[in-house]
Amino acid sequence: MKAITVVPGEPEVKISNVDEPGPEHGSLLVEGQLLGICGTDIDIVDKGYGAPPPGQKRLLIGHESLGKVLEAPTDSGFAPGDLVAGIVRRPDPVPCGPCSVGEWDFCRNGLYTERGIKELNGFGSQRWRSEPQYAVKLDPALGDRGVLLEPVSVLAKAWEQTERILTRSSWKPKVALVTGAGPIGLFAAMLGVQRGLEVHVLDLNDSGPKPQLVADLGGTFHTGDVRDIGLEPDVVIECTGAGSLVYALTEVVGAGAVICLTGISSGSRKVAVDLDATAREMVLENGVVFGSVNAGRRHYEQASAALAKADPRWLDRLITRRVPMSGFADALHKRSDDVKVVVDLQA
Repeated sequence: MKAITVVPGEPEVKISNVDEPGPEHGSLLVEGQLLGICGTDIDIVDKGYGAPPPGQKRLLIGHESLGKVLEAPTDSGFAPGDLVAGIVRRPDPVPCGPCSVGEWDFCRNGLYTERGIKELNGFGSQRWRSEPQYAVKLDPALGDRGVLLEPVSVLAKAWEQTERILTRSSWKPKVALVTGAGPIGLFAAMLGVQRGLEVHVLDLNDSGPKPQLVADLGGTFHTGDVRDIGLEPDVVIECTGAGSLVYALTEVVGAGAVICLTGISSGSRKVAVDLDATAREMVLENGVVFGSVNAGRRHYEQASAALAKADPRWLDRLITRRVPMSGFADALHKRSDDVKVVVDLQA
């Protein structure tokens, strides 16, 4: 079968002929439908992030999956024809405490593996296999929108963890700010709106489809310096990884606010900040800044429910470009009107 393979850190992307996955890779056999592209894929190719399976030079890439079940054990909860997505992370073999209870997204020793990223082949192939416990059945009405499940799961976790922190006090948040209007930011905004919050989204510029996508959610779109937009948010979901913005956010949030960091900095810029003043302000205002990454199974299930509640026409507009497998390398280069680019694994 055909598969998309790379050597992390090398620009060459190959459509390789590889062996069919055997039963040792999982009892579910799935026909790959779509593969989503995100910044992690770009970092694997351009920056050498991630690693192939031990003993192999090339990594079968792809972690945002959508497929259709071809074969399934009768007692698995799946049947041929089911629409599914694969869970990315696997627990470490030790396992650590969190991994031993299915919370691999909180792995403490770093020995976890991730499909298409870290030491496990991914979903970028015409067929793939999975153990039933690492696959999520989707509402068939979602159709191709099911490829959005993995990124939404990351935000489902971010919101879950934010809400857990907010239970430390009796007051309820009303205003949420999302920084960054890429797919992750848009999904953060979608989940904020579903929670009944007044949602604002801040981005670098107002070109392309993003402002209208935010408006159609019921949110308000902003550009410019966060200190100039006149907001005092109760909750911030930060999706850019820009250190200077994170620092500025600590200056504008309200008392008792929670700032959740989901963006990862490139590490290429240094920002001078007054950490003494920041620490003082966060202590005196009961503020919280925390990070969130990856997702556990329950977050995939939360994401599936959130996608089922969302306006399907709005979700359709997020998928702005489709390319065949042979166009994977081109899909890594973002265009001005791109939101989410997907690969057709059968084309």
